[in-house]
Amino acid sequence: MAKLVADQLVETIAQAGIKRIYAVAGDSLNEVNDAVRRSDDVEWIHVRHEETGAFAAAAEAELNGIACCAGSSGPGHVHLINGLYEAQRNNVPVLAIASTCATDEFGTGYFQETNTIKLFADCSGYNEIATTPKQLPRMLQAALQHAYTKREVAVLGLPGDLTKQKAEESSVTPYLLKQRAVFRPADNELRELAQRLNKATKITVFCGFGASEAHQEVIALAGLLKSPVAYSFRGKMGIQYDNPYEVGMTGLLGLPSAFYAMHHAELLLLLGTDFPYKEFMPDELEIIQVDSRAERLGRKANVSLGLAGNIKDTLEALLPFIEGKKDDAFLQKQLDKYQDVKKSLRTYVEDTGKQHAISPEFLTDTINRLANDDAIFTVDTGMCCVWGARYLHATGKRVLLGSFTHGSMANALPHAIGAALARPTQQVIALCGDGGLSMMMGDLATVVQYKLPIKIVVFDNRSLGMVRLEMQVEGLPDGETDMYNPDFAKIGEAMGMNSFTVDSPNDVEITLQHAFAVNGPALIHVYTNPDSLAMPPKIEFEQLKGMASSMGKMMLHGDFKDVANIIKSNYKHLKDVF
Repeated sequence: MAKLVADQLVETIAQAGIKRIYAVAGDSLNEVNDAVRRSDDVEWIHVRHEETGAFAAAAEAELNGIACCAGSSGPGHVHLINGLYEAQRNNVPVLAIASTCATDEFGTGYFQETNTIKLFADCSGYNEIATTPKQLPRMLQAALQHAYTKREVAVLGLPGDLTKQKAEESSVTPYLLKQRAVFRPADNELRELAQRLNKATKITVFCGFGASEAHQEVIALAGLLKSPVAYSFRGKMGIQYDNPYEVGMTGLLGLPSAFYAMHHAELLLLLGTDFPYKEFMPDELEIIQVDSRAERLGRKANVSLGLAGNIKDTLEALLPFIEGKKDDAFLQKQLDKYQDVKKSLRTYVEDTGKQHAISPEFLTDTINRLANDDAIFTVDTGMCCVWGARYLHATGKRVLLGSFTHGSMANALPHAIGAALARPTQQVIALCGDGGLSMMMGDLATVVQYKLPIKIVVFDNRSLGMVRLEMQVEGLPDGETDMYNPDFAKIGEAMGMNSFTVDSPNDVEITLQHAFAVNGPALIHVYTNPDSLAMPPKIEFEQLKGMASSMGKMMLHGDFKDVANIIKSNYKHLKDVF
């Protein structure tokens, strides 16, 4: 029997290291589905929603190097888009197969017809459609090469009728060519960078995810420069551990110590970061940026010197030119401030909360203590990100996955699915908000179907907590942020997983211990304090005025009890601010 295009597709992606396709079965994908059935190397993961599949593929790609998802014509394409935006903006290599209606129906307004080129243009780097057997192997190789090399999404449009045709061998390279090139600035640029660093007396280093593989080099550089090291949320797990110079993270979820160290320096060195919040960047000191993507240099800060290069390669070449400094007064001042901040953070853990209002800080700290040293955490966008940023700690083996740049709700469960399949020997813990889990709840069934031992902790604060805070700092009484929630534990049980409910601080640790010990998936439904908020490290007067205005409007509306609860739950934050 002649090899079909569908078989050629599956064989080629298997050779590239892709082990599974996340998808919902559908008519234009049927031949690919059947080819996977016949393959010993690729598995079909039947998710309940294509968005879950794209998120799961993004998680697997970040952990294992490359991954694949697929959507059938029309709605299947549209459902993929949010997860593909996540992958594209997080720079992870994902191949997305967008199967379409038959080629002879193109341009006729056929049932479920979409223009894949237009549809995926903004969430991909490579985006083409194959219409003949001769095109397919060349386009597939180009898509794989682009995704892997540039760490972006590659979309391959695949008409359903094409998959049934006899495959043709490619006249060019038919498979992915993997490579790891050394990438650093030119020697004269490195010398200029060294001269500026050697001249400055007060330097702060700020690391993003791009510096994660350069942990040892960052430590060595900070030691020579006597520099505090701050980091972004996504860069935390690669930079924080075994780091005597770290002062925490900055940004909306960050800490005053990192913000202070960045703003009181003479020179700020940005390594592997495309930090999105320019409001948290200083504007009255010298800033130098190094990033593997030259197009990002200077777009988020007033940079005086921008260099393109992989951070590990760059620092390895730079270190011999750095002169060790003796004066560590600036560093010690920042480290002392960080110690004060960490003491303040502990006060929220010690205040464990009460019945039906468990402190989310206490809950997250307990998860951190009980989790394995090589645990993979996924965090939903919103307040779960705040608690994860502040209370989950790096060990050098742990991984943290989230929607750090795209900022999508409902990512934690899908990311956990991809993580559990990519790394079956590691513990996977999903920190899910009630709003996020409600969006993608159907894929709890996927977790059970594939017997994925994910531990799903639901932070049930009965509200869209981050949106509520955003409205309050704008001076608006929060409206339509309340969540009517089901009993998540009962839903977990109905899906077929072990489920637990925690309604008292006294039960948090023992319940988590039992749940984490379950041999299989488990859901832990925790009633957290809806009035626990989180102030960013930079508090503008307008934000304080907005919060006061919001409280005033709520009181005028008669919500005296709600105002009192918010103040009572956040008195420590207010003390820190003032």
